Parts: sequence; C-alpha cells; structure tokens
Amino acid sequence: MRIYRSQRHTASSLIGFFVALCCSLLLSSCQSPDTPPTPLSNPNDQSLPSVMTPDWGIAATLIAMGYPPVAMGDKPFYREWVGKPSIPDTTLDVGTRYQPNPEMFSQLDLDMVIDNAFYQHLHPMYGDLPIHSIELTSPNKVATWEDFIEPTLKLGEYVGHPQAAQAYLDRSQQKIAQAGQTFRARYPHIKKLAVVQFADSNNLRMFSYNSLFHPALEVMGLQLVALADGNQWGFAPIMLGELAQLDDDTCLVIVEPLSNLLKLELQDSLVWQRLGYSFDGDRQPAGKRRCVTLLPATWNNSGVASMNVLADRLTNVTFVGNTDL
Repeated sequence: MRIYRSQRHTASSLIGFFVALCCSLLLSSCQSPDTPPTPLSNPNDQSLPSVMTPDWGIAATLIAMGYPPVAMGDKPFYREWVGKPSIPDTTLDVGTRYQPNPEMFSQLDLDMVIDNAFYQHLHPMYGDLPIHSIELTSPNKVATWEDFIEPTLKLGEYVGHPQAAQAYLDRSQQKIAQAGQTFRARYPHIKKLAVVQFADSNNLRMFSYNSLFHPALEVMGLQLVALADGNQWGFAPIMLGELAQLDDDTCLVIVEPLSNLLKLELQDSLVWQRLGYSFDGDRQPAGKRRCVTLLPATWNNSGVASMNVLADRLTNVTFVGNTDL
C-alpha cells in the first residue's frame, strides 16, 4: 500500500518521514494485542485505495471490515474511548481529530479522505484530494438497524469493496442476535436497560432512542429506556437525581471511562445512595438494591462497529444488585 510520496522527498520530507515513523512506533508500543479482522480480499492488493480519516467511527468501521485507513486522528485516545476494533500498527496517527498536523499529513500518499460534517473545516487542507463524507448516525427520532445499512454500504463503495460491506452487515446482525441470546440466557429477568455516561458526579449523558444503542439492543431482544429525546449525537444531558424516574426493573448501564475518584465521589453521594446503586453489590442499601453494571468504553458514533462492541461487552459484564427483576 502506498503511504509516502517518494518521488517528492526532499531533506525536510525525509525528516518528516522519520518523525512520523517514530511517532507511529511509539504509539503502537502500547497497542492492544487484539488481532484486527481479516480482510475479505488480498491485503497486499495494490489497487486498494489509501484512505485517511480524522473520525474514529469511520476508522473503526473500516478496520472492522478489514480495510484499515492509512492514517487517522487521535490514535492513542481511540484506545481509551473506543477500544475495539483494535487499530493495526500500520495505521499512522496524524494528530488530533479536529486539527490534524499539516506537516505529517503532507507526507502521506493518499487516494481519498473520508469524514463527516463535523470535520468540514479541514477540507481546505486536503487540496485536490477526493473527499467523501458519511454519517454513521441515525437521522430519525428513533434509530433503526436500517438507518445504518446505507452509510456502511457507501463506505464499502468508497474503498472499492461493496461486497465486503454487505458481508460485514450480515455477519454483524447475526453476531449481535447471538450475543442477545447469550445475554438473555445469563440474565433471563433483565429486559430493559438505561445507558448513561458520567461527566461528573452530578451530570450525565443518557443515550436516547436516536442513538445506536436502540437498534443494537433491539436486535439483542432487549429494550432501551431513555428519559428524554437525544441530541444530534444521540444523548440527552440529565442530572444524577433524574435516575430516580427509572422503573425498578430497568438496569443501569454506565459506560466507561469512569475514574476511581469519581466512583468514590458517587459512593459518598447521598443522592447515589438514595437511588440504591452501588458498584459493589454487597455494599448496596439493604432496602433497595438496584441493578447496575459498568460497561467498558463503547463509542456511540461508530455505527455497526459500535453495535458489535456493545453486544460483545454486554455479554461479558457482570450486573450487581437486583438482577431478578
């Protein structure tokens, strides 16, 4: 796969090459050992386009399909907030997602850039490179599986392998449904889940029906519960005390990262205690033991790629509190 414009190398570009290479090696030294998906075609096929994307969701979907981008933005933070699928060592980090490093970007030999509307301000930096934009989110008030089919297929078309995208969709729907069967066998009484992420000990994001969590849980045979309509990113801001509106038969799923300090602040919070939640089931109030779990980081803007991660992680987490709802 072509990465650098060797025919244009000057002394300065050679320096840029080694800087970029060193950065990539340093970052990959802490890379997760997980093996990325096997491409559906020859990975040495020189006809595959060289793609750069600043967006985590697009990068995750390309990796999951077996066609990872040559370069992406915020590679180290991807591991903390998205996690899977793991980024291959060959994918370079060009700096922050919102403002990539122009010097590093200039060293890349690319065929195209794939982004979404959030990165439109970067287009002048790309010069005459073809730019494709897709949205891995639902445009509807209530998201459905079908909302994510078209953008995934478009992504397959952009890299020249629409059949890989269709195969990925088929595999994903089957995998998510099977994960649902596993989950329901383990927790037959859990039917409804509310999914939140903490900003601090009193402010949360609650993922709503227009988020990818809704169709993913639906395919799993579960129900998402939300207290308000979501914004363009699929969540609504709520206060901690508003969780009291959840029915007792709704389990709370808290998406990480969640710092140890924040856990301690919550355990000391009178509101949290009155709600009846605890990360340690044995320490929950005797009178009210509400169902809760911590979910490893699952990005809410990666389309089907995130749905796969969500389904897999839900089958492996442990719910504490009243799971016999």
